[in-house]
Amino acid sequence: MGSQSNDQMKVVTGEYGYVLQDVPHLTDYIPDLPTYPNPLRSNPAYSVVKQYFVDMDDSVPEKVVVHKDTPRGVHFRRAGPRQKVYFASDEVHACIVTCGGLCPGLNTVIREIVHSLDYMYGVSKVLGIDGGYRGFYAKNTITLTPKVVNDIHKRGGTILGTSRGGHDTMKIVDSIQDRGINQVYIIGGDGTQKGAAVIFEEIRKRGLKVAVAGIPKTIDNDIPVIDRSFGFDTAVEEAQRAINAAHVEAESAENGIGVVKLMGRYSGFIAMYATLASRDVDCCLIPESPFYLEGKGGLFEYIEKTLKENGHMVIVIAEGAGQELLAAKNEEDASGNKLLQDVGLWISQKIKEHFAKKNKIPITLKYIDPTYMIRAIPSNASDNVYCTLLAQSAVHGAMAGFTGFTSGLVNGRQTYIPFNRITEKQHKVVITDRMWARLLSSTNQPSFLGSKDDGVEDNEVGSDDDGENPGTDTLQPNESRLKT
Repeated sequence: MGSQSNDQMKVVTGEYGYVLQDVPHLTDYIPDLPTYPNPLRSNPAYSVVKQYFVDMDDSVPEKVVVHKDTPRGVHFRRAGPRQKVYFASDEVHACIVTCGGLCPGLNTVIREIVHSLDYMYGVSKVLGIDGGYRGFYAKNTITLTPKVVNDIHKRGGTILGTSRGGHDTMKIVDSIQDRGINQVYIIGGDGTQKGAAVIFEEIRKRGLKVAVAGIPKTIDNDIPVIDRSFGFDTAVEEAQRAINAAHVEAESAENGIGVVKLMGRYSGFIAMYATLASRDVDCCLIPESPFYLEGKGGLFEYIEKTLKENGHMVIVIAEGAGQELLAAKNEEDASGNKLLQDVGLWISQKIKEHFAKKNKIPITLKYIDPTYMIRAIPSNASDNVYCTLLAQSAVHGAMAGFTGFTSGLVNGRQTYIPFNRITEKQHKVVITDRMWARLLSSTNQPSFLGSKDDGVEDNEVGSDDDGENPGTDTLQPNESRLKT
């Protein structure tokens, strides 16, 4: 087997095209670190498990669907407890920070990191950093104990507070060093994980024995590699309430139209899954699939047809959809995200204006924006379980000396993923994928695409059949396929 490495990823190759994209370890830059027997050996919770330590050679494939002649492909290190740990329980001084926007499940992750450190590894010193990255050097800290965090999973938001931006790498690492912190748990989206990667690099440069573990958080599900991000399942479930309200309003009025705006700055997963789950939606508009209003095959034509046939209609639109049709703002928030125009209000106004010109068709339109209600609720049962697994995996990894990694679910298995794979691009709905075809079949809406005359063959479209994690080699439609 061969291997090569950079600061953020070690690549190990084996027979039959096997590639392991491994994560860094403290021993990469601090040789001869002492090891300790894992305290789980004597933990009654784990005494019933036959093989409670993960084999060091266990790995999880990135792509689960392969052909018999294709190589094994990219794998990630399987998460879980190791026989040896690189921290004595009484020497661990951990900290937890939450960054970026709110998301269901943040408090659950915080709770489970604290409980895992205490109950599994006997760690009693855990700090909460108040208010995101800038809290490392500008705010107070909160002492976290199992008693303090015991009921926080029942609340939305984050007890630690959060913020965007505020990433001063040197000040953050200085603070980590000054406080004697040696395990850093960072919960946040792709921007936050990029920040975590820079923090890890500076810690490595200084030769500090500090493990940096990331937990991916994005309600939009726009982080690559992983099956899904925590909070996404809850968001889709809660979006049903808004869609149902829009449907009731639309159905109760003559030519009623319900418009629901959902999260999805660059990726339309919440809108797509909420539409598929609901069955009450007639049209779903997402950032990845450009649409147009006027003319044959346009949105207005489809609305008129649907009202004529059904007497009412529900439209779901992701916040990032149709931005190219609005007057763009060249402004950004503190995280560097482009500030978007309110496409829900805009499209509601455009529909009203269109039908006002057609005096024969009076409409009743109701616009619902549940965005901040969805972000602020506690996570559901499914996400609570997922948050527990992510948090426990991160703790197992840090105790085992792994660093510079993100804890994530790949093909249903907990893994450790190098930071650069998580931050390399955004996970988006692939509109030449089966999942989007399923949505179009369910709603019977137009695809807003031109004729398939630009050579997209069936065998060129590479995606997983379940639509959970579409293949990265899937073709995107060319601009020339859009009707204008």
